[in-house]
Amino acid sequence: MAHLPRLRMIDVGGKLPTQRRAEAVGILRMGRAAFRLVRDGKLPKGDALKLGEAAGIMAAKRTGETIPLCHPLPLDSVSVSFECDESLPGVRARCVASAFAKTGVEMEALAGATGALLAVYDLVKQVDPALEIGDVRLEYKKGGKSGFWRHPKSSDLKAPRSAKPPKLGRACVITVSDRASRGQRKDVSGPALAAGLKELGFTVDRKVLLPDDAGRVEAEIRSAAKGRALVALTGGTGLSPRDVTPEAVEAACDRLIPGIGEALRAFGSIRLAHASLSRSTAGLAGTCLVVCLPGSPGGVRDGLAVLSELLPHAAHIARGGDHDRA
Repeated sequence: MAHLPRLRMIDVGGKLPTQRRAEAVGILRMGRAAFRLVRDGKLPKGDALKLGEAAGIMAAKRTGETIPLCHPLPLDSVSVSFECDESLPGVRARCVASAFAKTGVEMEALAGATGALLAVYDLVKQVDPALEIGDVRLEYKKGGKSGFWRHPKSSDLKAPRSAKPPKLGRACVITVSDRASRGQRKDVSGPALAAGLKELGFTVDRKVLLPDDAGRVEAEIRSAAKGRALVALTGGTGLSPRDVTPEAVEAACDRLIPGIGEALRAFGSIRLAHASLSRSTAGLAGTCLVVCLPGSPGGVRDGLAVLSELLPHAAHIARGGDHDRA
């Protein structure tokens, strides 16, 4: 007798939390008489849409309890809304869920939309038993390694039409390491940083490998900042006497951005206490953002998790953009 594969919950212990967001939709079709009662809030049991909103929120919050292999998530927000569509006739439910988590909130959004439709179904069935729930789907999901995904049939014109990242401008990546510059070890953090920035939407058109020399690092920052949106460095942020990258960044920048360094240390210390010892910093050289990260793949990975939320908006503002841009 063949043995079926065992079920298992995916291990997300090694993943880093990022801001996640998802939207799901669905439709409940009904007869025209029932539609008018729903639209006008005159069903015998009361306002079905108000009840549906509350039911959808409750369903989203309890997703981890009802779907066996779904991770319980600390949701930041859930919203449920309805649109009455006489052409169906019926109602369209929409659920948007968000969380700062290690895995996505697609199932929460889908559970919310489905729960909302079922609650409306329960109130309408008394006057119209020939109801039909359909077209339940994920409209889009955002966050994590995959970035943005949008359903091909999505009707949300505000959502991007593809998963391609926005174009954020040219970037230079500088690896600062005595040993790597002498060929005594392979540079792995620089390529990891370049790949991560590319995923965010930057065009990395220059990669430099330098020793821990404050003067040379400062000169390269000043040169690379001309005409670029970002100069990102990795390495030389520790406590060793040769770790001088933060000093080079401060010397090359016109203004510092203390909050970025603080955010990098706070996030990294969730996984590793020693991350608090990093002297990562950031600033502006003209309109170019300059950020330095630790010289390890783990430090770069943690840094990108933070910068993925900050850099697009920061680069926009640094070039004189509107603070109110979504």
